[in-house]
Amino acid sequence: MNFVALRMLTGDRAKYLGLVFAIAFSTFLLQNQTSIFAGIMRRTGSQIADVTDAEVWVMDPATKYFEETKTLKDTDLMRVRGVPGVAYAVRLFKGMPVARAPSGNFSQAVILGLDDATLVGAPRKMALGSWERLREPHSIVIDRAGYGLLFPGEALTLENTVEMNDHFVRIVGISDASAPFASFPIIHARYTEAVNFQGSERSQMAFILVRPEPGVTPAELTRRISLATQLKARTSEDFRWDCIRYYLRNTGIPVNFAITIAIALIVGLVVSGQTFYLFTVENLKQFAALKAIGVTNRRLIGMILLQALTVGFIGFAFGTGMAALFFEITAKQITPRGIILVWQNVVGVGVLMFMVVIAASILSIRRVLFLEPSAVFRA
Repeated sequence: MNFVALRMLTGDRAKYLGLVFAIAFSTFLLQNQTSIFAGIMRRTGSQIADVTDAEVWVMDPATKYFEETKTLKDTDLMRVRGVPGVAYAVRLFKGMPVARAPSGNFSQAVILGLDDATLVGAPRKMALGSWERLREPHSIVIDRAGYGLLFPGEALTLENTVEMNDHFVRIVGISDASAPFASFPIIHARYTEAVNFQGSERSQMAFILVRPEPGVTPAELTRRISLATQLKARTSEDFRWDCIRYYLRNTGIPVNFAITIAIALIVGLVVSGQTFYLFTVENLKQFAALKAIGVTNRRLIGMILLQALTVGFIGFAFGTGMAALFFEITAKQITPRGIILVWQNVVGVGVLMFMVVIAASILSIRRVLFLEPSAVFRA
């Protein structure tokens, strides 16, 4: 009976291919949009994730996400260092000056000023050069995408100069930093130099980077710092989720992606459901003949589900392949780097398309269950 069911399915090539295309197109749209959405949300905390040598971030209590900063006082740093369980605490400057190349190309940039003595927060993934060279005077490390913005078409080269706020600095390293939410160059420099690139303010320290002592968990240390200093302390992971939640609540990104995902679901459910139902209606005589020779309703239901699941599996496989090819192509480009096909989304879409296929087959099953065997003899 399974062979008969599959022959019935592939008998009309046009409808069979139409069913496969509907499922494949829906799968591609769902996996594509959900993975891009996840990649964009992950970018909101990319600079937090790149700091691997600190597990706790301390900031002003009103700070909501990484891009929004209110400067701290030098005494705040001393207070944090005095909290039991702190192995070390160092300052971090964050600014957004305009970086200008000798050719005249310029862009607003994210400048991160690292503690001069320890360079905690320096990028560990380097495409060229070394982050240790930041100890040299008038030096910066710029990310690979930012280098392409300021020096378009040029090969990665060290010792090029960049001007920020009338200060000229040398590029001593090119990092492979995670892609930021906004496509600005990511520049690392020593704290004492970075504050001059932004301009003069009375206070410059945006965050305090803290590592707990052995035996003290980051979560416990954040609680101690908050109680002792009245500042906001978050673990790196919690701070990243703060950024994601901020963008989810305060931007139109979720709505835009939700519309596309809803369209993909409608296409998958309506088109595949209608096509599969018409396929069943056109084969009612064949199902009636099977009933006439003694095939039970339970067996007929199994045949319909086999047809639906076969179409769903093939369509899902084609759609996943198209999504994987799309991200394989875009992964080689600078701007969409880091946005990949997330395996959790593949599994989730697979479960969702399974439900769509089952829903599409319900109407067909109902029609066959109430079918009279005598229908095979009608004109």
